[in-house]
Amino acid sequence: MGGFFGTVSKTSCVTDLFYGTDYNSHLGTKRGGLATYSEEQGFIRSIHNLQSSYFRTKFEEELDKFKGNAGIGIISDTDAQPIIINSHLGRFAIVTVAKVTNLKELEEELLSQNMHFAELSSGSTNQTELIALLIIQGKNFVEGIENVYNHIKGSCSMLLLTEDGVIAARDKWGRTPIVIGKKEGAYAATSESNSFPNLDFEIERYLGPGEIVRMQADRLEQLRKPDDKMQICSFLWVYYGFPNSCYEGRNVEEVRFTSGLKMGEQDDCDADCVCGIPDSGIGQALGYAEGKGIPYHRAITKYTPTWPRSFTPSKQELRSLVAKMKLIPNRAMLQDKRIIFCDDSIVRGTQLHDNVKILFDYGAKEVHMRIGCPPLIYGCPFIGFTASKSDMELITRQIIKELEGDENKNLDKYATTGSPEYEKMVGIIAKRFGLSSLKFNTIETLIEAIGLPKCKVCTHCFDGSSCF
Repeated sequence: MGGFFGTVSKTSCVTDLFYGTDYNSHLGTKRGGLATYSEEQGFIRSIHNLQSSYFRTKFEEELDKFKGNAGIGIISDTDAQPIIINSHLGRFAIVTVAKVTNLKELEEELLSQNMHFAELSSGSTNQTELIALLIIQGKNFVEGIENVYNHIKGSCSMLLLTEDGVIAARDKWGRTPIVIGKKEGAYAATSESNSFPNLDFEIERYLGPGEIVRMQADRLEQLRKPDDKMQICSFLWVYYGFPNSCYEGRNVEEVRFTSGLKMGEQDDCDADCVCGIPDSGIGQALGYAEGKGIPYHRAITKYTPTWPRSFTPSKQELRSLVAKMKLIPNRAMLQDKRIIFCDDSIVRGTQLHDNVKILFDYGAKEVHMRIGCPPLIYGCPFIGFTASKSDMELITRQIIKELEGDENKNLDKYATTGSPEYEKMVGIIAKRFGLSSLKFNTIETLIEAIGLPKCKVCTHCFDGSSCF
């Protein structure tokens, strides 16, 4: 997916920029980048590969080279960023959190207009550069960003570092968030508000869908009003978000806890204790334990010294290894227990079978799974939330194909909680992975926990709904 941080200050912004960007590290593992601007030295940029090391270790030793009171940073799971452009709009650097599904079509269109692409990512067009080229077709930055909104399919939120402050522009449908923070003498914009507390920023407000603002050290200027319609990704609260972060005024951990609480209150399963699968399943499990009235135990622990991040490598073999290595079962807490395990989701289910077998091998009498979201039936065309290249990587689609002979048949029935098709699919998943029982959250409970109107939250991956 990816996350960014930008700030403008009356004094040097470098320290805040470095740590603020680092606090987005749970959103990506491929590349990190920083860019600053000062009147004396202009734009200074650096990009590093993060697949073998962390953002902090890559940038710590070169921080002294960055100068200025304004800067932007990115943790990217896609292309190398920031990109620096010199155009009729002036010089600017840009970072994006985006998924451009019509990238090839737009690339051909721009090439036909005698544009060219200088930046390549793994041999392909760098989508952030493509977005920058769409921007410079406008007469000003606002018109250029609206040009992006009107042309791309998918989503795009962005930060532009200009010679006159930082421009923050949220995706037209608000699929990904931008949170504005303020402290004495500085403003900041970020994907994740957990960047703010330790840097003394307070949340000023949340940008609306399609809203564009310019940040300067002493003021925030609205350049484009927000649109009325919003489709913020529900998976932000289920999986992506850091527990301390807030989107649309709704805290991630609070949503997970509330969701688990409601599941626990409604569940008739008899068990001795509850355990959360680290990291995103813990909040749900704590809520479930309270709702069910049974204790929370740490029967599985994440080995944080070497596996601190949520996202895993893009190659399936490495994902499988990481999934196994980072979670360590505790025999003393498993022995002779009927345990409910809470997790955020089941995507491929690659490691679930092996993990369940280990839990039984370590003495568990029963292993029940409770999942914080509904079954993932549809791939996401709007944001890059997995490395999946096909819907057939989803365990649900594989089972639907086995049952129907066509992975696209009767999807609405399999997505309907309680339907015969739904119950059969869930039963097969439970049996395939050796679970004593398996239950998924409902869309209704998830939306109630999020606390926003259903029409403002995207649940496409669960029910195939779309605002288009």
